[in-house]
Parts: sequence; structure tokens; C-alpha cells
Amino acid sequence: MIKRIEIRTSSRVQLLDITPQIKNVLSSEDIISGIAFVYVPHTTCGITINENADPGVRRDIISTLERLVPEGSDYNHLEGNADAHIKASLIGSSITLFVENGTPVLGTWQGIFLAEFDGPRQRSILVKIVST
Repeated sequence: MIKRIEIRTSSRVQLLDITPQIKNVLSSEDIISGIAFVYVPHTTCGITINENADPGVRRDIISTLERLVPEGSDYNHLEGNADAHIKASLIGSSITLFVENGTPVLGTWQGIFLAEFDGPRQRSILVKIVST
């Protein structure tokens, strides 16, 4: 079964910590050990795992992506959000997590982030857990 998490982002570009929501979904399942696939079905946002202790890391990721792929540059896409599509492709639309004892196996400083590049918007996160 696929679980759906609904998230409302609050700005055009942000890295939103969704670790608590993912942990909540994983702990609500009967599966104790397995693999969780986490996917965002959107073309202008992504999902990633990175440091969650220092908020400066989030700001660094966002500012670096802004320098690499600036908003409003000379793109062919007509909707005005070409930069969001490119940034989402760079970040990726899915992650894979090991699950042990109903919780994601993450490094000490790691968190799971929804990477919004064309908000604010309502976003869906899909989680599929496979028992091993």
C-alpha cells in the first residue's frame, strides 16, 4: 500500500524538513524492517537527505542552486518556472530508506527534506514500504 503525505509549502524556494512526517508514516505500519521508497510526483520539487543540525546547510544548498540555475534566465520553457524544473531534476524525485524497528535508518545529523522550487504549493509525498 502507498501512503500519501500532504504538505503545504510556504515560499517559492525552500528545503522543508519532513523527517517527522516520514517517521510517523513508518511507525504506523506493521512492517518493522524493510525498505521505504519516498517519491514526490511533481516536476518542480524534489526530495533529498542531508544535514539537519545546522540550518546554514539548507541556505547553502538553496543559494548554490540559485547561482547555478537562476530564476528568470533565458530559458525556452514558457511558464516562467524553467529554473524550478532544472533544480528539481538536479535534486531528484525520490529517495530510498532502510527501515529498522519501524524507523528510518539515518545518520546522526541527517534529515529528509522536501525541496520546493515553485511554491508556495500543495505537495504530495508518496511512501511505499516493502518488508524484507
